[in-house]
Amino acid sequence: MLWFFFCIAVLLLGYFIYGKIVEKIFVINPNKHTPAYTMADGVDYVPMSKTKIWLIQLLNIAGTGPIFGPILGALYGPVAMLWIVLGCIFAGAVHDYMCGMLSVRNGGASMPYLTGKYLGTPIKTFINILAVVLLVLVGVVFVASPAQLMSTITMDIFGNSGGISVDNAEAVGTAASNTAATALGMTKETILLAWTAIIFIYYIIATLLPIDKIIGRIYPVFGALLLFMSIGMMYGLVSNHLGTGSVSFFGSIDGLSVDKFFSNLQPKGDLPIWPLLLLTITCGALSGFHATQTPLMARCAMNESEGRFIFYGAMIAEGIIALIWCAVGMSFYPDLTALQDAIAAGSPSKVVYDSSIYFLGAIGGVFAVLGVVVLPITSGDTAFRAARLIIAEFFNLEQRTLLKRLWIAIPLFVIGFIVSKVDFQILWRYFSWANQTVAMVMLWTAAGYLYRYRKFHWICTLPAIIMSAACYTFLAYNQIGFGLDYQLSVYIGIGLAILTTIAFFLFVKRERIAGDPDALVVDSKVDFGNRS
Repeated sequence: MLWFFFCIAVLLLGYFIYGKIVEKIFVINPNKHTPAYTMADGVDYVPMSKTKIWLIQLLNIAGTGPIFGPILGALYGPVAMLWIVLGCIFAGAVHDYMCGMLSVRNGGASMPYLTGKYLGTPIKTFINILAVVLLVLVGVVFVASPAQLMSTITMDIFGNSGGISVDNAEAVGTAASNTAATALGMTKETILLAWTAIIFIYYIIATLLPIDKIIGRIYPVFGALLLFMSIGMMYGLVSNHLGTGSVSFFGSIDGLSVDKFFSNLQPKGDLPIWPLLLLTITCGALSGFHATQTPLMARCAMNESEGRFIFYGAMIAEGIIALIWCAVGMSFYPDLTALQDAIAAGSPSKVVYDSSIYFLGAIGGVFAVLGVVVLPITSGDTAFRAARLIIAEFFNLEQRTLLKRLWIAIPLFVIGFIVSKVDFQILWRYFSWANQTVAMVMLWTAAGYLYRYRKFHWICTLPAIIMSAACYTFLAYNQIGFGLDYQLSVYIGIGLAILTTIAFFLFVKRERIAGDPDALVVDSKVDFGNRS
């Protein structure tokens, strides 16, 4: 248990110490007007308080990533916690902060624009396509998981499964998976379709309306559910460990020791830590999806001084959520083989449902699951919004009028519906690779900015090199790529990462004088009383 709280303490120290270092290297300018004021349009550029922006940012970036990813990563053992802590502080939070602040500095620009400015037009074209593909995949993936969980809750509460006790998680899961059972006069398949349609309708509304009309108003409620889920699961783990419960911290791996942090405990035995762990646990450590979401909140920030709290801080909070669920994965079942079997029987959502009901009882468990449902929904809606804005920026289409927004939104949702028919497991593999490849490019973009203005660029360059090697190796080794021999794939990944680094230093031009001119701008004072 002490190891778990030690990891959380390291994350918090990372915010206060390393986050401050990153902020000093970037050099904020509290005297420069932000896009929330200079480009205010009442739709996407709307000034909001930093507390509200932080909460929306957390909900935007979280998705099911910091829950499902760490549960899957727990199969590797404590090394998953090591990646969450180190990846979050030195890669993920730096990635999010630099993306957010560069967007603020560039009129709320999206990631493709930033990539084009600091790395060149060819990379911008590539990332424009990849970012939109990733966002559509996110939107589709984040429809399926909440719809399945809501269907399970509906069948549990209103189903005719014969008086199953909701305190018996295994019995509930079995009853909910019974295709012959009905609830409210509907079969499980019909209920799943209904929840999918409801979520898609919400996506459409949230994508088209001004950001402060829906997202800015209902997210505080969603945030309360998220906090209840996170605190509740941590309380359940601690109380069971200290009390008479059958679950103890890291019971699935017979306790925690230093040597286990560097061991591969995967039950399957043929899944290497490098690079698979880095692409299994994304949200909670490092995620390219965040680069598509962060500019949305950069357009609402009221001052550059708020950046570390909003962008770096939200990522640290997500890392804590990831640690909680990683600990659940390594504690709830008798061993990692049982965890693997549970995932195989019902995906990570089964682990979420079983553990929530066990730790928090019937009512508390349902609320905890609702907190998990909130995460993908609040990421999926902003995924489609971000895709709309990236396309609009690329084609230079204004988005003040509803009709112009519909021209982009309707084709996006049609494509999303078609893609949703593809097998979920196949979608998830492509999503994982696309996600971390976008993260890699964003890290190189931030490194390009720092290198151009003669700042200490290694805070972004080093994680960019590591992620380049991981993404190249994954593409060479995994079946969605070339399916090559593992050792050969590692050599290819390292070789291509070296070539990428050489190209970076050859083609990114440096300014003669150190420092970003925007850091010296002094604008007239802004009335900060207009907070949403």
